[in-house]
Amino acid sequence: MSDTKYLLDESRIPKSWYNIAADLPKPLAPPLHPGTGQPLGPDDLAPLFPMALILQEVSAEREIEIPEPVREVYRLWRPAPLFRARRLERALDTPAHIYYKYEGVSPAGSHKPNTAVAQAFYNREEGVKKLSTETGAGQWGSSLAFAGSLFGIEVLVYMVKVSYHQKPYRRTLMETYGATCLASPTDTTQAGRAILEQDPDNPGSLGIAISEAVEVAATRDDTKYSLGSVLNHVLLHQTVIGQEAMQQMDMAGEYPDVVIGCAGGGSNFAGLAFPFIGAALRGDRPKVRAVAVEPAACPTMTKGVYAYDFGDTRQLTPLLKMHTLGHTFMPPGVHAGGLRYHAMAPLVSHLVELGEITPIAVHQNPSFEAGVQFARAEGIVPAPESTHAVRAAIDEALDAKEKGEKRVILFNLSGHGFLDLAAYEEYLAGKLRDFAYEEEKVKEALQHLPRVG
Repeated sequence: MSDTKYLLDESRIPKSWYNIAADLPKPLAPPLHPGTGQPLGPDDLAPLFPMALILQEVSAEREIEIPEPVREVYRLWRPAPLFRARRLERALDTPAHIYYKYEGVSPAGSHKPNTAVAQAFYNREEGVKKLSTETGAGQWGSSLAFAGSLFGIEVLVYMVKVSYHQKPYRRTLMETYGATCLASPTDTTQAGRAILEQDPDNPGSLGIAISEAVEVAATRDDTKYSLGSVLNHVLLHQTVIGQEAMQQMDMAGEYPDVVIGCAGGGSNFAGLAFPFIGAALRGDRPKVRAVAVEPAACPTMTKGVYAYDFGDTRQLTPLLKMHTLGHTFMPPGVHAGGLRYHAMAPLVSHLVELGEITPIAVHQNPSFEAGVQFARAEGIVPAPESTHAVRAAIDEALDAKEKGEKRVILFNLSGHGFLDLAAYEEYLAGKLRDFAYEEEKVKEALQHLPRVG
């Protein structure tokens, strides 16, 4: 039998992050100031981010060097392995070849430390002592807590309340790394108090948690804000995934026809897909079909509008042009908490509009069905978010079987689900329900889109 695992040595960790902005056929719409509606300048973002990250956010350079202290931390788990899912292929009786890049080998169990370590490093270099952030399922919060512990930075995490209660061990992991974790909305911020005054039982959302974290950073001189997805510099840091995967696919002697990732804010999907999309845009490699998989209960790309909107509920963030369901939309409490975001990263949204990315939406029951099938074939229990990518990969393989096609499929297994077993318990007991797309709530939320231009 041929190889099932493709490993790179530490010398093959990318030395630069890849910036797809350099290869876009049409430039990205600029972020706008929430007060003036004018394009943002670096100074406008200075209260929230260190200048190094601001410059990365607006950069059009194709390669941005990864600092050696960041690569040193990356060596704890990178390069991450690439696997050929041969047992899954046999179970599906498909002619397709299925590969997956496994990011669950990081200390926090997901892809999120790829940017958390970089952000903590740049903040430390600027003398920042504290970071505030939000988290959905807790993968990002635990990753920033881990990075903060390495670079001596205090971390305050606002965790979406429904996930805070669904996933208590994520909170424990954050606290083990030294972070403080609060169930959002809280009574510690004006944003949280305003939400609770309207709805004392509010289950929380990423938009609300972002409002709380941004408010803390904007009102305290000693604190900066850190975001786990959506923004350009976050997606940039994740491209180590795709760059490694390209090397590993070369080792396997194949090249993907389709590249798949789950998508909530867009970071793990972009991390895998952007290097492949960029190589095709430059004419260096064949074009791939890039598939971004979102939850059907929160379908920003497949049902939302492409417009300027706020990244948070209380309208504290810059205006970004992206696919959105409206910043006041409250997503249902699906277990894939990391995908419960009302909007999509501007870069991902832009590439969807250009036809370079194909978005699809799937419900959580068929996603967990795929996750269980994958676990029984390959041994790894995927995070609820990652099961969406597994579902799409299995469907691709079955489609290839039906059409009698050999097809090379690559997906990002962005994290393990060992701290999400309560969700699997519900699924296996037949208690997990699929939430319908709440069209009326979205229509209402879209009435609150800001008027731009």
